[in-house]
Amino acid sequence: MTATTAPAPPQAPPPDADAPATVRKPRRRLTAYWLLLPGIAWLVVFFAVPMVYQASTSLQTGTLEQGFSLTWHFATYWDALGEYKWHFVRSFSYAATATVLCLAIGYPLAYTIAFKAGKRWRNVILILVIAPFFTSFLIRTLAWKTILSDGGPVVGALNTLHILDVTGAIGLTSGDRVLATPLAVVCGLTYNFLPFMILPLYTSLERIDPRLHEAAGDLYARPFTTFRKVTFPISLPGVVAGTLLTFIPASGDYINAQLLGSPSEQMVGNGIQKQFLNVLDYPTAAALSFILMALILGMVTVYMRKAGTEELV
Repeated sequence: MTATTAPAPPQAPPPDADAPATVRKPRRRLTAYWLLLPGIAWLVVFFAVPMVYQASTSLQTGTLEQGFSLTWHFATYWDALGEYKWHFVRSFSYAATATVLCLAIGYPLAYTIAFKAGKRWRNVILILVIAPFFTSFLIRTLAWKTILSDGGPVVGALNTLHILDVTGAIGLTSGDRVLATPLAVVCGLTYNFLPFMILPLYTSLERIDPRLHEAAGDLYARPFTTFRKVTFPISLPGVVAGTLLTFIPASGDYINAQLLGSPSEQMVGNGIQKQFLNVLDYPTAAALSFILMALILGMVTVYMRKAGTEELV
């Protein structure tokens, strides 16, 4: 005699089980678009609309008293570029120098945090790197006026070591002072944007498996060879991200040149500020802004292609 098994009770169908797949897929797509809607709205309101408004302003003519009207005056771009060409040269040269200095200072520090420091010291050093962000950008730049003052210990030490003689020969300083010189502006840019270099570098280096270094050592590679063949190529995404995060805002900065430099060290950001707030020539200011954006975009595009990396960490 064989035992009979009771039939399993019928299970309730899952939600939308009867709905065809062609109906469920559009719902998922609509959900994705709804999730993107706040970000798209933010970009439209705070990026696209201001860009269109600034583009319209750059093609207008008139005065503040008589009003500005859209006349499609493209000559404003050429006039602005001709008047402020040296401001652009100084902006990009100062920003490039500060970026190289940030990389030279930030890479060894990020390497130490990632591989040499213990867990406790790693957190302490990272906090020290981020700590300047808790102070106003303006206050930090003003502090450099005291650090680089003519009678301060920094300038005294540089004079004693005859370093100012070398920097004066290459045009970075003038006489026995550092303030109101290109060196002061570059120092301010380097200090203020150094964390933007260190953090991407640390993130990229921290992801490297230490066993790769051990494997290179087992293959009799020297430390420098291991760094050149293993560590640095893998950390290139962090280098690219750090240099971009440093160079782009440094190119448009005007606070450091305003507080630490002189009129002969003015950058293009100072020219835009002057046209917007002092001269009240809004079309020229808008044209300068678009020229700066176009030049930076072109340089970044070339740099990204030359770097040969697609993943930014």
